[in-house]
Amino acid sequence: MDAKVWMYLAYLAVSIGLTVWVARTLSRNGLVFLRDVFPDSRLAEAVNSLLVVGFYLLNLGYVTVAMKESDPIGDASQALEQLSLKVGMVLLVLGALHFFNVFALGRYRRGRLRQQSTQPPIPPAGMLPPQGVPRPVQPAGPNPPAR
Repeated sequence: MDAKVWMYLAYLAVSIGLTVWVARTLSRNGLVFLRDVFPDSRLAEAVNSLLVVGFYLLNLGYVTVAMKESDPIGDASQALEQLSLKVGMVLLVLGALHFFNVFALGRYRRGRLRQQSTQPPIPPAGMLPPQGVPRPVQPAGPNPPAR
């Protein structure tokens, strides 16, 4: 087999391994967050499963689309360079998917908490002086020092 085939095999092994590891980690640790976002535990587990399936579909779809390399690979160093570029792109896609999910769920959670709130926000404890107006000087104590 030539260097390109070995690069493809290494790319698939690394990319699929990273995808499975990240999906399991996000699923396990994200379930705690989802239980806070969704009041029903069954709903949180269902959303977690759907997010994992979507994660696999998007990422493995990207991995297979990005696998093709049109340039010839002459030696092992070129194969490693292409492999690192491809794996780096997979890692960037994994990170972007993760941050998008956290951002979307965080917005949903804030909106739900705002709807559940029965009290308005706490009013300010005091007033700030208007800008440009000097504040009056208060005496230091009951008997200011004589000059």
